[in-house]
Amino acid sequence: MTRLSVNINKIATLRNSRGGNIPNVAEVAIDCQKFGAQGITVHPRSDERHIKRQDVYELKPLVHTELNIEGYPSEDFLKMVIEVKAHQVTLVPDLPGQLTSDHGWDTIKNEAFLKEVISRLQENNIRTSIFVDPENKIIDGAARISTNRVELYTEPYAKNYHIDREKAIAPFMSAAKHAREIGVGVNAGHDLNLDNLNFMCKNIPNLLEVSIGHALIADALYYGLEKTIQKYLDCLK
Repeated sequence: MTRLSVNINKIATLRNSRGGNIPNVAEVAIDCQKFGAQGITVHPRSDERHIKRQDVYELKPLVHTELNIEGYPSEDFLKMVIEVKAHQVTLVPDLPGQLTSDHGWDTIKNEAFLKEVISRLQENNIRTSIFVDPENKIIDGAARISTNRVELYTEPYAKNYHIDREKAIAPFMSAAKHAREIGVGVNAGHDLNLDNLNFMCKNIPNLLEVSIGHALIADALYYGLEKTIQKYLDCLK
């Protein structure tokens, strides 16, 4: 069964909009795990507009499943994730101030840089994943730099799912199959939701983990957090 990691950035966004500590990010992380989530994802950005650096340090001892930290591998980011001993680090090519992730790494152009970063993380016993578009040549590049996993950037799939879902899933199936053949694990994330998640999982049997935040937290406004997590877990069965 594909594992569900809940991205709690949006909880921090709501908290930061008023200051103080409501909603409490740490308590939400604890509850997500209690309700069945198999991981917690955070994406601390340099402007701290949602998850703050202090949140990362406070969350680590509370996450008994898996703490996945996403971010651009700047020196301060790498220092933080190594200090907290993240279970998994997902490297994304976001620029400072970027609203949200909108493309994957060019593993060919950035081969030397990524290889050095990944080696440094793995020396500290941190599993690495890199955010990529579903292209076989990019997956080949990921294998050359020895990343443990890739995270397929799924916004194009989500965008085209209701237009032609067979066509939308095709490049992701191909990329995941190729990754499996060359020994690279496959995660996925971005704009996955209750409508499109099950179809992806049915068609990508080697999918190890999905990271879902925006849609899941939005659904929780209607269904409640516990019921929402159960709905997403049902999609993954």
